[in-house]
Amino acid sequence: MASDKPSPRILTQEDLDVFQESETYNALVQFVLDLREAATGRPNSFGCVESETTKSILSLLDEIQNLTILHPAVPNEKSRFGNPAFREFYDDLENQLSGLFRRYFRDVQKDNLIDLQTYLVESFGNRTRIDYGSGHELNFICFLLCLSRLNVLQQSDFPAIVLRVFNKYIALMRVVQSQYWLEPAGSHGVWGLDDYHFLPFLFGAAQLSTHKYLRPRSIHDADVLEMYSKDYMYLAAIAFINSVKTASLRWSSPMLDDISGVKTWEKVSEGMIKMYKAEVLGKVPIMQHFLFGKILPIGELPSEKETSEEKKLTQHEGHVHADGVWGDCCGIKVPSAIAASQLSHPGELRSIPGGSMRPIPFD
Repeated sequence: MASDKPSPRILTQEDLDVFQESETYNALVQFVLDLREAATGRPNSFGCVESETTKSILSLLDEIQNLTILHPAVPNEKSRFGNPAFREFYDDLENQLSGLFRRYFRDVQKDNLIDLQTYLVESFGNRTRIDYGSGHELNFICFLLCLSRLNVLQQSDFPAIVLRVFNKYIALMRVVQSQYWLEPAGSHGVWGLDDYHFLPFLFGAAQLSTHKYLRPRSIHDADVLEMYSKDYMYLAAIAFINSVKTASLRWSSPMLDDISGVKTWEKVSEGMIKMYKAEVLGKVPIMQHFLFGKILPIGELPSEKETSEEKKLTQHEGHVHADGVWGDCCGIKVPSAIAASQLSHPGELRSIPGGSMRPIPFD
């Protein structure tokens, strides 16, 4: 990829404050709200129209999933940390994206492709650290937002984008996470909701917000999860957690357990938006990795106005931090719970579509 690809620029709280007043921030929040609205009251099986663009994105995700077959995990039984074969998958994806984009996005101008390719490849995790978190998930939303801003995606596509495309991306990420044992980004993983994701809970709560019978406490009912997890992202995410960790949600995911005490899904849905703004889009440790480019720009930031003598920066694993601002990427390395689960079954060290595997006690 070219040197002018999107790059991180937020270094300080002052930079983030400026970003939160920017047009790009407002467009990003509105896009998430629009997708949430498109998901409201609709199960994954809802009969939404799939445009040619939507079908192209789904085919692109199929192509990427095929790369996981070409790059199987290497024997790594002595470590619960990320499998180095992920880097081969990542490099192959990066090398093939130009050709894939020429096939599936022929009408996109060449000078816009670099932004699209960067957001997409960065949505699968970090090559160096072999980890994944809410910032990588956000990159996939930025990929979709860029297509929307280029008028490749239309408002009428949004139901299919959230119910088909985003849902398929999450399913693909569970394959990648299971196969390569991606570590949770940072020392605690998506600020307490889940080891990796946030948006399946945000969109999933919207899906359930008009359901006549299911309530937030239903996540504790195994029969409900078995019956409805294929139709609702929130329940699928809970089922995936339960497939990896045997301890109750009170111990393995206490925030989700607390949220289950809320009376209605509508209130959960509203709370998820507030939490996403505060705990993902409002945190320097995550947003210092946010990528700005031609389609999602930002003006000059306060830290960029400082002279080189005034700036105090710390180099870490190929990126920089302002002194005193430690990144979500730079916390204590946390081993993959998926790795621990698979290691409990020697001879079954493989990716299992959908993340189904024998659970182990949370540790």
